Amino acid sequence: MANPYDLLGVSKSATDTEIKKAYHKLARTLHPDVNPDKKAAEKFKAVSAAYELLSDKEKRKQFDDGIIDENGNPTPFGFGRYDKSGFGGGNQYRTQNINPEDLAAMFGGMGGMGGFNFSDLFGSGMGGGFHTGHSGFQGNPFGSHGQDVSYELSIPFNLAITGGETTVGLNTGKHVKIKIPAGIADEATLRLKGQGQNGGDALVKIKIQDSTLYTREGNNIKMTVPLTLKEAVLGTKVTIPTPSGEVAVKIPPYSSSGKALRLKGKGVAGKGDFLVQLSVVLPDKPDQTLTDFIENWHDTTPNPRKF
Repeated sequence: MANPYDLLGVSKSATDTEIKKAYHKLARTLHPDVNPDKKAAEKFKAVSAAYELLSDKEKRKQFDDGIIDENGNPTPFGFGRYDKSGFGGGNQYRTQNINPEDLAAMFGGMGGMGGFNFSDLFGSGMGGGFHTGHSGFQGNPFGSHGQDVSYELSIPFNLAITGGETTVGLNTGKHVKIKIPAGIADEATLRLKGQGQNGGDALVKIKIQDSTLYTREGNNIKMTVPLTLKEAVLGTKVTIPTPSGEVAVKIPPYSSSGKALRLKGKGVAGKGDFLVQLSVVLPDKPDQTLTDFIENWHDTTPNPRKF
């Protein structure tokens, strides 16, 4: 990978905000979701890796000091650094879990140095800090978990209710299948193990899209069902689409607007109910027959207004 500062187009003295702004600007044009070109995808991976390194203050300092390279790997002399106080005047070469045998191997083995003992070098007052028995080349030399990466995923209302599988695009260019639990709440976060940076996790915040048919009230689902005046007076049977499938509902005669019919167990993940709220709808245009009937109808209905 090229120099991370060059990849992001920022100077070495750039602030965290400038680095983040530069990355977001590049990501908007290079992300596979908006740019299908393979070269763009490769550059996006490199830019993301550069941002991952420079956005981590500890890793950025280690890179600037030559402890790690642009890929985050330790450099041959990158397990320590020289102070600026002058050689011999408090200058120390500090090591981090380097095994003498490992260091010797980088120079062709103990024998290749004329019998020189690297243990003597690091045990003779040049900084100590040596932990024998732990190789700096085993596992993560910095002992970190890796970096978690946050995402936001918008899913349809019905998928949130019934559960199922969908796909999330990661900033690495990968598209990963993700299982949505039935009844998941809005803004709940799902964790994808090992899908972050350097072994970290991907944290996916779920955003549930609004439905044109339903509203959710806890574990209950409500749907408004319009009826004609005739259906409301005489009663009828209506097929209702629910997230889990169609259901035939019997509307009793003389059903008023606002009346709710309850379908047990048809709510969120089978835990709540499905509420069918009725709404009587009059014709859009005047109906003379209906008008004549109402004018001559002897209405015995009590005044419904209680105020």
